[in-house]
Amino acid sequence: MQPAPPLAPVVPAPSARPATRTLKGAEAAALLRRFPPRTPASTWPMTEATSEYLLHSIQRPPLCAPGESAQAVREIGARVLLQWLQTFPGATWQERWQASPAVTWSGQELIEGVRAWARTIGRSPTPSTVRSGVLALICADAIRPDAAWLSRYPSKHLRPAIAAARDAEGFARLQAAIPQSGRRKSDGLLALAQILVMHGGKIEEIVVGDFLARLREVPRHQSGPVRLAYSWLRGIGQFPSNAPVTLRLIENRSGQVTPAELVDRYHLQCKPVRDLIVDYLSERQPSIDYNSLKLLSTNLSRLFWADLEQHHPGINSLRLSPDMAAAWKARLAVKTVRRRRPDGTVGEVTGPRASAPSVMMAVRAFYLDIGHWALEEPERWGPWAVPSPVSEADCSVKKLEQQVKARMDQRTRERLPYLPALVRVADRRLKEASERLAALVRAPLGSTFTVLGETFTAPKTTSRADGQATTVHDVQGRRRDLRTEEKRAFWAWATIEILRHTGIRIEELLELGHHSIISYKLPTTGEIIPLLQIAPSKIDQERLLLISPELADVLSAVITRVRQKYGTVPVVPSYDHQERVWNDPLPLLYQWQVSEEHRPVSVNTVRQSLNETMTAAGLTDASGAPLNFQPHDFRRIFITDAILNGLPPHIAQVIAGHGNINTTMGYNAIYPAKAIEAHRAFIARRRALRPVEEYRAVTPEEWQEFLGHFARRKLALGDCGRAYGTDCIHEHACIRCPVLIVDFSELSRLVEVRDNLTDRIAEAEREGWFGEVEQLSVSRTAAEEKIAQLESRKNRKDSPVFLGTPSFDQLIARDSEADATEST
Repeated sequence: MQPAPPLAPVVPAPSARPATRTLKGAEAAALLRRFPPRTPASTWPMTEATSEYLLHSIQRPPLCAPGESAQAVREIGARVLLQWLQTFPGATWQERWQASPAVTWSGQELIEGVRAWARTIGRSPTPSTVRSGVLALICADAIRPDAAWLSRYPSKHLRPAIAAARDAEGFARLQAAIPQSGRRKSDGLLALAQILVMHGGKIEEIVVGDFLARLREVPRHQSGPVRLAYSWLRGIGQFPSNAPVTLRLIENRSGQVTPAELVDRYHLQCKPVRDLIVDYLSERQPSIDYNSLKLLSTNLSRLFWADLEQHHPGINSLRLSPDMAAAWKARLAVKTVRRRRPDGTVGEVTGPRASAPSVMMAVRAFYLDIGHWALEEPERWGPWAVPSPVSEADCSVKKLEQQVKARMDQRTRERLPYLPALVRVADRRLKEASERLAALVRAPLGSTFTVLGETFTAPKTTSRADGQATTVHDVQGRRRDLRTEEKRAFWAWATIEILRHTGIRIEELLELGHHSIISYKLPTTGEIIPLLQIAPSKIDQERLLLISPELADVLSAVITRVRQKYGTVPVVPSYDHQERVWNDPLPLLYQWQVSEEHRPVSVNTVRQSLNETMTAAGLTDASGAPLNFQPHDFRRIFITDAILNGLPPHIAQVIAGHGNINTTMGYNAIYPAKAIEAHRAFIARRRALRPVEEYRAVTPEEWQEFLGHFARRKLALGDCGRAYGTDCIHEHACIRCPVLIVDFSELSRLVEVRDNLTDRIAEAEREGWFGEVEQLSVSRTAAEEKIAQLESRKNRKDSPVFLGTPSFDQLIARDSEADATEST
């Protein structure tokens, strides 16, 4: 690694940042490199065969048709198609096929094109004859159409024809081993037949790369049969042990990528700094998990260095000036996100970045680690050892942690009282969904039935192998999937019950397996105690939780639901979203069957099911907004409720699986009982010192008198400020009363009163009523004082308040005078 050159000139105008490179599909690309597909052959024996040999082969098993008429149509169609292909250049039938327009035609266009050519030579084959001829040449392996052509030429005869002609024994052995039936089974076998059409050979010759390449060729909504066929072959042991356990959603997964690929997402311009960040991440990689590595790459590459390159083009040194560091911290403190406005439009909103302290902490650790490593490897890290632009004070998160703690405590206190209501709603939704589904199972296809006051119409047909419908239409014509509704209601109920009785994390919930339920025999009494084994998630330490009778009922219901007819729980592979790897197949409790395929219940499904239950409950917070529950809320409620009921915090720490008891106390959202009790005792002692009659019950007449006092204080100019139980000492001369509280809105009325008093004084002086002059003058003076008070209050409200603090010049002058006095 070469030392960095001096700092380049700074250009104030920021440059446009390139779009972040996505890692979507990186896992599939890596698997393709590890498991390449078979290379398409340029030639093979059957494509080099003569037309006479091909026609002779079509007349013999396994290429011949089962009936005489079908065989005759097949031979005629094959002969016409071979004659048509001979009109195109090429040494083999595959080359002629590639040179023909058939590779771009649809199935109907191919039929019409061949029929039009045949009429020129005096032939008139029917469309079924041409289709039969195409199928015959494909089964004979004379031509191998590509994936695009197969998608444009659907044929219900392709799968059985390929199975009979290419690998009858292999297809029969596979069909005996697979559990699926009906349409799903037929679609999976068709996917295998299409792979044999494109690559030739038998089922046992198919490799992992063939499926990976096929997934890239078919649309996502048509990839199910390909993934199902892959699971069949992997299940019978055809693929190596390091082959992926499933191809589900593999085109969207990134998998684990190298530090260089993580950094290169952000298009860093300075290659020396880019290489430095890659080396730093490679050094840190063995000691942190992959999710932390990815977050660290984002903090250093995007939020730190890419931001500096955007605002300081040409920068190539880690040594930042104070102005550059301050500007970067200011930009980091805020973020701009896109939010949907109430009117439906989307706009950009700027707000504080909550993760700014953690980003600065990562940058500070980056600088300090390089400085420390420079002492051990000066030739590698020494040129980059510079002072950190982030101080220790910049990384202080004490205030932020206090804010988060207060916010989470308030969230827990809001939701704790509503937990019983949520449990009741979840149980009711499950019972109602089960009753609707049971009514649908009993109802004949095409019939109308009523359940729970709702009327539904069952479909006339169904494609399910068991012949049972799953969807219905209500009286408004809306389509509803009652089987899916029952599934989601069940998993919402199970999630709420397990989380509230155990307080485990959502990751630990989804990893619960059939083997997680174990028993322990007490050495003293011999009693069998059921325990729930929790796999380690955040800390590498498992823990055991006692299974209560309520929790045992829930776990029993889950096991009964997922257990097969032979009493076993299916093993399913699951994806670790933190490490970006697939776990080995396990008998997970959280699994369901989708299109006859056993899949783990995803975290998004759990969250959506909880949201649906919350919507049905109709719970709201203090402001009237809908109250939502997140899976982690149940963990906080569990710990809070346990400590509130006397469980020692260190025992709660063990049950929750926290490495530090401070973390457990951070989850504790109980009210400060000791402070509340001490305050109540203080109030009781103070009341004991007061006369007893002061605390007697108030009579209705006294209460009405008390309220009437405040009603009678309302005046034209404002309110009377005299205390309750006192009389007016100015004989209702309110304009002169110092306790008159004039309202700002009555300033104009007060000015009119003053002007009227001035006119009356002038009249009294003119008429010689000097006694009136003195009384009116007192009232006018009081009115002018109140006007002045109102204007002063208004000016004070609109201007900064001077607190009387002496200025620096005044302090210096005072000290100078004191020194002069002492010297004299």
